[in-house]
Formats: sequence, structure tokens, C-alpha cells
Amino acid sequence: MPNLQAVLRKEIQRVARREIRAELESVRKAVSQYRHDIAELKRVRTDLERRVQYLESREATRLKRGPSKRKPPEGTRFSRTRLRNRREKLGLSREDYARLADVSASTIYNWEAGVTKPGEKHLATLVSLRDMGKREAKRRLDLLAE
Repeated sequence: MPNLQAVLRKEIQRVARREIRAELESVRKAVSQYRHDIAELKRVRTDLERRVQYLESREATRLKRGPSKRKPPEGTRFSRTRLRNRREKLGLSREDYARLADVSASTIYNWEAGVTKPGEKHLATLVSLRDMGKREAKRRLDLLAE
């Protein structure tokens, strides 16, 4: 009898090992695929971080150089109400908008009040600020703060 018991035990173990091996093979393949996917995502993340760092350094360099010295487009007109509406639409104070335009807050006040008008150099800067959105304005202010 002990021989039959030993034979049954060995057969059960052999079948169990085969079943476990089959189950583990699919798990191993899945783990291998997950590792491959994770490695690929890490490469993509590293590449994107490198690109963001490059773009931020370019933007910081551009901001350090100051506003553009270009002339405004032909036929550009200044409107004090549009300047104020644009500043308020961006949700910026006069001080913050002045930092973006590289002028003083009192200059922005004077432009909005109609006391003075911006010169050609500042008009070109104001034109470049027209297409800016809230997020970009906040990001530029953060870069200027650094």
C-alpha cells in the first residue's frame, strides 16, 4: 500500500507542477510586457522632461533679453480701454502687467488713464502681449520672478 500512496502523491505533484507552470508562464509574459512598458514610459518621460527644460531655459533667456526691439506692425493703434480690458481679462494687476511689458506700474496707469501713450518700442511689446493667455502670463511672471 505505501507504494500506491507514494505513486499517487508523485503523480498529483507532477500534474500540479505542470498546471502551476502553465499559469506562471502567462504571468511571466505579462510581467515582462509590463516591465517593457514601464521602461518605455520612463524613456518618454525623460525625453519630455528634457524638452520642457530646454524650452524653459530658452524662454528664460528670451525674457532676460527683455522685450522685443522690433517695430509694431504697420497701422497698429493704441487704445487705453483695450489695454485695461486686456489686463483685466488676464486677471493681472498693473504691477504684474508692467513686469510683463518691462515698464513701471505707474506707466501702465498713465497709459490707461490717457495721460501718456506708449512709444514705438513699448507699442511693439504691447502687441506681443495681445495673444497671451492667462496661463502663459502666469508662467512668464513666475519665470520673471526667478
